[in-house]
Amino acid sequence: MKFYKINPKDSEEFYKSIGCEDAGAKILSLKSNINTLFIKDLHTGAANILKQDALSIGADLAVPRGTILNSTPTVDVVLIGSDRHFKILAKKELLQPFGLKKIALELKSFIKKVPQKTKIMGVLNANDDSFFEGSRFLGEEAILKINEMIRDGADIIDIGAVSTRPNSLSVDVEIELQRIKPICDAVFKNKLYEKVLFSIDSFSPSSIEYALKSGFKIINDITGLINDEICALAVKYDATVVIMHMQGTPQTMQNNPKYEDVIVEIDDFFKNQIEKANGFGIKNIILDVGIGFGKTLKDNLLLLQNMEHFGHFGYELLLGASRKSLIEMIIPNTPPKDRLSGTLAIHLDGIKKGVSIVRCHDVKEHFQAIKIAEAVENV
Repeated sequence: MKFYKINPKDSEEFYKSIGCEDAGAKILSLKSNINTLFIKDLHTGAANILKQDALSIGADLAVPRGTILNSTPTVDVVLIGSDRHFKILAKKELLQPFGLKKIALELKSFIKKVPQKTKIMGVLNANDDSFFEGSRFLGEEAILKINEMIRDGADIIDIGAVSTRPNSLSVDVEIELQRIKPICDAVFKNKLYEKVLFSIDSFSPSSIEYALKSGFKIINDITGLINDEICALAVKYDATVVIMHMQGTPQTMQNNPKYEDVIVEIDDFFKNQIEKANGFGIKNIILDVGIGFGKTLKDNLLLLQNMEHFGHFGYELLLGASRKSLIEMIIPNTPPKDRLSGTLAIHLDGIKKGVSIVRCHDVKEHFQAIKIAEAVENV
């Protein structure tokens, strides 16, 4: 007799491999994926009902002491259960009071999703002051670098002309446009957009429109669609938008950033900006929590730890921690040129937690690391 623990991610296929019927394997896989869902400010009456309903089906709800006495109006709780439990509770709570209908409508979105193919977004900066010197390319060098990234396995190439590192200087929109034009023209002339997707890293409508006219398909907006003009351009050119969270501006974002609860606040931000995007008619959305954009080290680590949470919106998640300063905060005296190993560790962990797009400076190294990780996961 032998034993070993299987990976819940592959449980359905594993059950089939031992001879289970397809339908049975699917049901069993729903029992194999265990979720722990934090619910903040739940009505105490709702907590008592949800606790009993959870226990009745074999799930559970962690509640503070005194919840049964209704000693406070609301409580913070943790719901623990399999995908199957969540599906059952999603039906049971529809008829219950105290806001449980809202819980019911949300529960299904937190069931683990089938992972999407990981895509590599290579970074190219058409400016001379980005924080990592190895990402700066101008003129003909930029086109050579684009072709190199395509050969190395990039799925998307993200091109920007303004540094958004902490305390970076703002740049006139005309200067940004002058920097980006030659690269856009070369992409269009050589039909490079037929080989790979191109993304414009900008919040300037003029630069964004010029790029979209040149065959770019993605708007990577660090301001998270605050500007209505960018929303309108996305609709006009049928572009995908990256909604990124940032507290403050690049010039102010690291001046003592504060959150009551960074996960909840970014979740609320995404909810509002997705509603805005949908209101304009934008359907193709990617979400980026904005590692390093107005966050402390603890904030960044909490976001990385809870990346899977943001998958409940149903959109692809982008993670961009490439060579960022949080690596040096953990390992002092590590300049950007020495942060590749830390970057790979963060990005591979993110992929395990539902990230499907990694934005990086080192395409070749990421391509190899991801292929090896996929081979191990999918053997």
